[in-house]
Order: sequence, then C-alpha cells, then structure tokens
Amino acid sequence: MHEDLNHLPEFTEKMRLADLPGPVIDTFGYYYEKVVAGETGLLSDIDIAPVADNELEDAGSLTQYAAAGQRARKHTVMIKLNGGLGTSMGLTTAKSLLKIKGGKSFLHIILEQAAHLGVRLSLMNSFSTQADTQAALSRIRPATAPDTFIQNRFPKILQDTFAPASWPQDPEKEWNPPGHGDIYTALYTSGMLEHFLEADIRYAFISNSDNLGATLEPDILGYFAEHQLPFLMEVAERTPADTKGGHIARLRDGRLVLREVAQCPEKELGAFTDITYYRYFNTNNIWINLGFLKNLLEARAIIHLPMILNPKTLDPRDNMSPAVYQVETAMGAAISLFQGAAAVRVNKDRLIPVKKCNDLLVVRSDYVTVTDDSRLVFNPARRTERINIRLDSDYYGKIDRFDERFSRGVPSLVDCESLAVDGDVAFGKRVVLKGKVTISNSEPFQKWIGDNTVIEGNLSL
Repeated sequence: MHEDLNHLPEFTEKMRLADLPGPVIDTFGYYYEKVVAGETGLLSDIDIAPVADNELEDAGSLTQYAAAGQRARKHTVMIKLNGGLGTSMGLTTAKSLLKIKGGKSFLHIILEQAAHLGVRLSLMNSFSTQADTQAALSRIRPATAPDTFIQNRFPKILQDTFAPASWPQDPEKEWNPPGHGDIYTALYTSGMLEHFLEADIRYAFISNSDNLGATLEPDILGYFAEHQLPFLMEVAERTPADTKGGHIARLRDGRLVLREVAQCPEKELGAFTDITYYRYFNTNNIWINLGFLKNLLEARAIIHLPMILNPKTLDPRDNMSPAVYQVETAMGAAISLFQGAAAVRVNKDRLIPVKKCNDLLVVRSDYVTVTDDSRLVFNPARRTERINIRLDSDYYGKIDRFDERFSRGVPSLVDCESLAVDGDVAFGKRVVLKGKVTISNSEPFQKWIGDNTVIEGNLSL
C-alpha cells in the first residue's frame, strides 16, 4: 500500500460530516484500502467455471410450490430499487415517474401490482429520488403507502492522488451511489430490516423499479420458503443482446458467484461475452431470507461484496473534469456470501426493463401488454421472441425528443421483427410495422409518416 496516498482519515471525516452511519463509513473504508492497495476487483476465468443446465431449477417446474407461496405471501415484502434518475434517457426526475404504459408511470403500476397481490411494498430511494417519489405518492394517494428508506452514498476518489474529490461549484457531484449492493447495509442502518422482522416479514423479493415484468411469483416464493434458502437469484439464458450483462459462475470451492463486465479482465472479454460458455445472466430479481441477512450482518458487521471500481470523470457531463474512481457493488454479488445460495432459471417475461428509449418504444407498443392484475407481459401474438430496435440516438435518444416524434402514438410492433430508424422521422397515428423494417431520412429536416400507414421492409423518405 502507498501510505503517502492513503487519505482514509479525510474520507472518514467527510462522511461523518455528511451524517452517514458508522457501518457505511466502515464499508467504504474497507473498499478504499483495497483501492489504495491496487486491487481492481477483477475476477479471472481461471477462478471460475460456467454453470451447467442441470445445476439450475427451472421456474416453470415449480408449480407444486404455488400453495406454499400463497401462504408465505403475508410474510413477504416486495422491495423496488428506486434510486435511478434515468439520466441516459435525458430525465431529470426519478425514473420511476416516467409514464410507461396507458398513461401510468412505473411507480403507479408498481403500486397497482402490490395492491393486486396483497403484498407489502417498500421502495429504496436515493438522495436524488426521495423528494420526487414522496411528492408522487402524495398525488397518487395509494390505499396502502409503501415503506421507504434511502440508499447510502460514497465519496468519489481522485484517480491521481486517491484523495477525496472536490467540486465546489456542485458539491453533490463529489458523491456517487454505491450501487444496489448497498441495499443490505441500507436495510440495516435505516432500521427497516428490524422493522420487517418485528412485523414477521421473513422474505424479501427485490427488483429494479424499471422492470415491470418482475412481480411476486407464488411458485418461486413457495420454492424459496419451503427450502428455507438464504438467497435465490433469478437468472435467464443469455442472448446476443445480453453479452454485457453480469453472468453467474461457480468458484472453485463450489459457491455461486456473479461476475459483472467491470470485473472481467480486458483480455478475457471474449469469453465473458460468449453466451454459449457463460450461459446465464443475472436478471437482478433477488429473493432474500431476512433472518439469514440479519445473522450475516451481525456476524460480519460489514458485508464484503466484491468491489466494482468504475473510472469516471467527476462531472459526468464534463469530460475535462478530474478523473475519479467510483466504488460500487452489485446486489446479486451477495450470492457468494450465503452458504446454500441458489439460482433459478426464469423466462424473459420476468425481465422487461427500460434502460433506453429503444426499450421504451417496445414497452409502450402492443408488443407488450398489461394483464388484469397490472403485470407487464410480452404479447403472445408477437411474431418474434425478441424484437431488435435501433432508433437514431440524435433524434430519439432523449425522452423529450422521443416523445415529440411519437406524439400521436407509437406504432404497432406486434408483427415487427426488427426496426431501424435513421434520421429525423415523426410518426402519425395507428402506424403499423411488419417484418424487418428500416426507415431512413437523409434530409436535414424532419419527415412524417402519415396516419394509418403500414410499412414492411425498407422505406426511404
């Protein structure tokens, strides 16, 4: 370790002045010592082996556990990770407030899902989303308000000196979210873990707020509860679109492990992206036995998740701002910490995320439908299992520009296999796309596709 570069006392004081709890400060200190020591958090192929088909239960074969799942529902909380702003889509408020389907936001639909299921709901907000979310809840006024708690934050580390980053013009940029792996510490330090256990809430189902395909599934809950598993990860078979998603593997001692792309040595990226070798990726739908989690926290005080060290610029919008490290962890990485942790294979209906405007188009279209109990599912009448969408990022990459071009409604995609749009194109009402569609406008001004137009194949405007 380079002692002359160790600024841990300064970080400790900075976090103390920000009123961060002791366990959060200690957790950051644990990772900071690794950073200064030159550790990168990389996990090499020589340390892991792929997971075979016969090592995983299939969710489709768990129907015999449905009754057990219904019995366990009253002891279960559904936690949504609600800390994201959706800056990659140009959003400036909590991403969960984006209108996603039928004029309703992620948050509104999540509340409806919880009400239909009759299950307790909790939101892990961030410092950035707490106020927006509380204001939205006040407007929606659900019959049962969700529990809320706030994700912690870590200070950014200057790459050249390992000192705390300073940005007086916007001090908030000196901090970064510590990744959704912080949920375990946040549950503990907020008192929410003890609150749940005192209410006889034994199990937690955790998923991203922008994935409305992830609802509480009785079959999986029953399997999880009956087998008294400490930790269960939902995984899905990787496709060419999933090459950068974190995959599961086995450590040499037999424990399951999650490896994110940021943890893969650069020379091994070829193997990482080989979907025939590492076949299963983490959906970020996680089931936790809260009693086991409490025992782990009491035994260890700090949950030592594998570190993800992300090199960034201090101001994400200013490439000339100082180079920093952001220390983060992944929620699913806890799979390697729980003795007896398992994974279950699920189909892609459990994963309908909206990360970019391309995804938003699919979900707003008839390619995805809403069930009577507010679940989002892929339309069984769709032509393909998965649709490939590529919208010109200059004109559709940000939500305001996207909404302008689909102001009269999104096209029908149920019979569409793929869509590529190049140039500035606006869509009229009731446009229908079929097969493999390419639409291009090479002119420097916008062109319209008229109402009721049916397009199949290539269209040059």
